[in-house]
Amino acid sequence: MKMKKKEETRIGVFICHCGTNIGGILDVPSLTEYAKTLDNVVFTQRNLYTCSETGLSAIKKGIKENNLNRVVVAACTPRTHEPLFQGICKEMGLNPYFFEFVNIREQCSWVHQMDHEKATSKARDLIRMGVARASLLEALEKHQIDVEPSALVIGGGISGMSAAEILANQGFQTIIVEKKPQLGGQLLTLHKLFPNNMDPEQILRKRDEILSNPLIKVYTSSEISSIEGYIGNFDIKIQSTEKEKGEESKQERSVKVGAIIVATGSDVLKPEGYYNYDGKRVITQKELEELLKQDQFTYQKIVMIQCVGSRIPERPYCSTICCMTAMKNARIIKKNNPETEIFILNRDIYTSGTYQEEFYRDTRKEGIIFSRYDEAHPPEVTDHSVIYYNFSQNGNIEIECDLVVLSTPLIPYPESESLSKMLKVPIDEYGFFLEAHIKLRPVDFSNDGIFVCGTCRWPGNIPESISQGYAAASRASRILKKGKFSVEGGTAWIDQDKCIQCEVCLKKCNYKAISRDEDDKVVVTAVLCKGCGACATTCPEHAIVMRHFTDNQIESQIAALLEGTTSD
Repeated sequence: MKMKKKEETRIGVFICHCGTNIGGILDVPSLTEYAKTLDNVVFTQRNLYTCSETGLSAIKKGIKENNLNRVVVAACTPRTHEPLFQGICKEMGLNPYFFEFVNIREQCSWVHQMDHEKATSKARDLIRMGVARASLLEALEKHQIDVEPSALVIGGGISGMSAAEILANQGFQTIIVEKKPQLGGQLLTLHKLFPNNMDPEQILRKRDEILSNPLIKVYTSSEISSIEGYIGNFDIKIQSTEKEKGEESKQERSVKVGAIIVATGSDVLKPEGYYNYDGKRVITQKELEELLKQDQFTYQKIVMIQCVGSRIPERPYCSTICCMTAMKNARIIKKNNPETEIFILNRDIYTSGTYQEEFYRDTRKEGIIFSRYDEAHPPEVTDHSVIYYNFSQNGNIEIECDLVVLSTPLIPYPESESLSKMLKVPIDEYGFFLEAHIKLRPVDFSNDGIFVCGTCRWPGNIPESISQGYAAASRASRILKKGKFSVEGGTAWIDQDKCIQCEVCLKKCNYKAISRDEDDKVVVTAVLCKGCGACATTCPEHAIVMRHFTDNQIESQIAALLEGTTSD
């Protein structure tokens, strides 16, 4: 029997200047010449911007003219550009997993800007290690899974309703789960909307359209009790509280969806312990909206205090909407009764964009007084007045008033933490949901098939929440339209001959990708695996192989690094 001849390894190395990000620190021409000396490298080239159309064309040309079967790009972070370069390899007939990315920007030029010579030396080491690993790369195939063409939206505020509306308009069955008795979220509590004092009911008309849409099923007074499965195939259990003849009962139902959108919104901080808050003479902006909404406002002298409970050590973020909310409400009061005196005490004023800055200037023109207070000496609220330190007069000023309004920030709902665990998605240190990448994937989670929008992601205004709802629906529809979805091939695999059934890997896997099959063997569900390697590093028998990051591939990089050390 004639043995098949092993294909010769032919590696092309493409090194990016990245403008001055890399080229301004590293000696890119010398790196290009050095790469020519490495084993199995048959072609090298440097580009000003490898990710540009010109750079991508150069890779295509290099593959074709030099018969390359491995490609190494030394540039920036794989997190942002690896799929782009893998796509070029696939386009040219190469398996995408024959591509190796070497990070010489974040891991080299950016962190060694003060020593160009040593930075270039480190870049040589990194490129040598990348070429060594590229020589041992293996062809892998992505997994194809069927997709259930329906979606779940968790949260029925303006962002969730916007997402559901877009999905239904594209023909996808959509389920909304809202914990409160009706849809609408924070819109239900607002009096008027910035900047043109629109009645919230005009936007809430969307609620009637959703309730009458045959493709949207709404469950109010309901919560998610469990979430299992993966992209394209999520199994959801919904627990609803239903009233019948005055008695409440719990009902649980199961649904299957292909994508999930998290739009749970946020709450407004209740300022217990701040400025003698009592909900009567000292109230919040949210409570002021209720008074205005019910036409029960009779106060003549008002002091508003900004940044109450925000921009402090426990909660250092700015809620972004408090300044505009205070100005909006102040102008409504002033319009209804021009004789009313209103003071807005602030640390500074946040206005995003020219139209908000113009709104701020118009507010001042209407006679509403803005004055800064010292963060180190916050205002003191007494029974009849507010005392604060005034910068311009270099002393304390006392303002008599009959109402104090506190501007408090948006905060996450406590349930966000338990939901994040069910979804296996992260939350930040404040409790807001954390997107995969703030610029490149702003409404995606790191867990495939799950998306986020609205103020559960971060404080924002209504137009931002609506836009994010549209964006999340757009991202989800990309999955639902396909019918099938490709999942990465760089996943874990268990060698059953070595496995001793200790289940350490089951405990270490954060994605529940490892379980026992019908034969009681420990196996990996490839579609759930993220290739993080936590299981492989803790397996006492080395029974777990990480495809695309095998032991011999990693060891070849270590050997290449040590080779450079001994030669020096």
